[in-house]
Amino acid sequence: MGRPRTNDDTVRERLVESATKLFATRPRESITVRALAAAAGTATAAVYTLFGSKDALIDEVRNRAVAGLFHDLAAVPTSDDPLADLYALAATYRRWGREHTHLYMVLFGGVQTFDPSGAVGTGDPVRPLLHAIDRALAASMLTGDATAIALSFWVTLHGLVTLELAGALDTAKAESAFRSAIPATLRGWTTPTADRALHRAEITQAR
Repeated sequence: MGRPRTNDDTVRERLVESATKLFATRPRESITVRALAAAAGTATAAVYTLFGSKDALIDEVRNRAVAGLFHDLAAVPTSDDPLADLYALAATYRRWGREHTHLYMVLFGGVQTFDPSGAVGTGDPVRPLLHAIDRALAASMLTGDATAIALSFWVTLHGLVTLELAGALDTAKAESAFRSAIPATLRGWTTPTADRALHRAEITQAR
């Protein structure tokens, strides 16, 4: 009769969940393998058996965060109005952050020092955003450099979500700020003929 398997998928999931919570609020240098194992209710050997190293466990947490955010953003339907789609993407980003606070903070909370240009493959969460921006540029709804537009859009969105998750904005204030700041950021890049389309997007999302 073989020995019972203790370092199984259940332990793996506990380690990932515990690591996510720890890395959301503390830099990796301050978290030991012993602390990770204790938080998951297991032995340090489980970290090495299941992941190989602390850094590999960190990579797993980051990869899950990236994959989860990409999954939700990629699921946003594409319409005939790319400006409305950009607003919908922003709303989905905010919702994902609120529903997965620890994963969001691991990626964007500033505690960890991930290389933003690190390889994430075809599941890069920025792809749906750039696709919508490219469509808006092609339709002469936006004007400018796609990368610059994406950066200004994300800076506004990231700031709003981070402040909300930190408790600096209550739900009502965060909602009001979101509905005004996102269209205002887009308006800075819109062509004169696109203002009407942007106004329609605001009305649609406000319903």
